[in-house]
Amino acid sequence: MTTNFFEALNVVANSGAWIITIKSAPPDRLLVSVLFNNEKTGDTAAKLVPPILLKGTVKEMNEGFFNAIETPVKKTAELFLNMEQYNTAQEEARLNSQKERDKEQKNKKEKDSGNKKYEAAMKKVTDLELAGKFREAHGALPKIADFPDYEEEINEKKEELAEQFEAPSLFDEPAK
Repeated sequence: MTTNFFEALNVVANSGAWIITIKSAPPDRLLVSVLFNNEKTGDTAAKLVPPILLKGTVKEMNEGFFNAIETPVKKTAELFLNMEQYNTAQEEARLNSQKERDKEQKNKKEKDSGNKKYEAAMKKVTDLELAGKFREAHGALPKIADFPDYEEEINEKKEELAEQFEAPSLFDEPAK
């Protein structure tokens, strides 16, 4: 006896696993459970999809089996595909998020390193200033191009130090 049962199953959905259970029930009736699954779907929610249950006579099963399972199986296959795409997109987003966190940490380390360099340079300036070496302190000030976040502070310190070593004006009255 030749049938086209498997060809018809393949037309309904060809990417997945079929679990079909057939139980005889008197008189001349069948109980058929059809579970379509896709093992590639990594989502555990896929395991919650219930089987399709069909009851009928042998004749009814022969005539209506594929019509009865076609739509639910196609919807299930689409659901599994969506789950797989969602999981892939979620993993990609997680990896991109990790890259962003790594990038932020690197930027923070670079900024912290820059802060330490700025603080070290300003400590040197302060030490020279306390020693009365105002011109050297002025020359030791960090460049604004290297520390643009501290531009205002550097300019204020430049002015402050410049006032300390400027030559007196010829027109100033001598101190009495």
